[in-house]
Amino acid sequence: MTAAPQHEPVMLQEIVEALGVRHGGRYVDATLGLGGHSSALAAASQPGGRLLGIDRDPNAIRIASERLSSYGDAVVIARGEFADIASICDERGFRLVDGILFDLGVSSMQLDMPGRGFSFMRDEPLDMRMDPEGGMTAADIVNTYDEARLAALIWEYGEERNSRRIARAIVARRPLHTTSALANLVEGVARHAPGGRGSGGRGPERIHPATRTFQALRIAVNGEIDQIERALVDAEGLLGPSGRIAVISFHSLEDRAVKTFFRDRARDCICPPRQPVCTCDHRATLREISRKITRPTEAEVARNPRARSARLRVAEHIGQAA
Repeated sequence: MTAAPQHEPVMLQEIVEALGVRHGGRYVDATLGLGGHSSALAAASQPGGRLLGIDRDPNAIRIASERLSSYGDAVVIARGEFADIASICDERGFRLVDGILFDLGVSSMQLDMPGRGFSFMRDEPLDMRMDPEGGMTAADIVNTYDEARLAALIWEYGEERNSRRIARAIVARRPLHTTSALANLVEGVARHAPGGRGSGGRGPERIHPATRTFQALRIAVNGEIDQIERALVDAEGLLGPSGRIAVISFHSLEDRAVKTFFRDRARDCICPPRQPVCTCDHRATLREISRKITRPTEAEVARNPRARSARLRVAEHIGQAA
């Protein structure tokens, strides 16, 4: 049998503290992955605690189920997208929960597992689906979108300054079906672009030139940004008194969506700034635990370099959800 993938959950102790995990509490890990965060939440909530873990990746479900089996009925695992958190929680009796965790983006297991197409470190099919059993693949997007649509996608989701050049090169060279073919194409575009070093800007390249393009495709394939906004709205409605939402994000698009949601929900008025009289009747329903983001310690980044871009935001429920 193949050994289970190794994965170090990001900011593990910070998450347990941020959610204020207590004995007998009820928690939801909306991005179960390999179960690292869930294991810590389940342990800290015993005796009497219950935890619901959600993931759309069947491989993650299998591995996490084995890892968490010792908790018996205290842990419930459901397959599904975190954007469907409300219906999944309703089906399994998880309402008025004490804490909800979102660990956004692609997991280490998905990056490292051959055949998934998330990484350009191996030559494999351009897939990138978190749920490998259905939906559009990255190859579908690369080979069917027109140049303008590709450029807009790479710019919006990858914040890639060479987006137009990359889209033009993709259309000229397609069909492209493998990660190495796409990565080599983007690297060639970056090498010949003004400045000469691609996505990393001036000076030595800090990241591979294809990183932002692969990020953009992954976000598009999995509908990640739209899912975040929808999931946060529904998650707020699941919280009990003083319940908390903790979100770990890994790039500015994710973090911006979380920051905007938390700050809007923490304000008593969301009318335009220059409007003299409030007409929105909005009332704050969340309190930001801190307006500053929490980042991993230097020791954690040294131990786990993939944690370096992680950002944690936490908010607490103070009233009825809108």
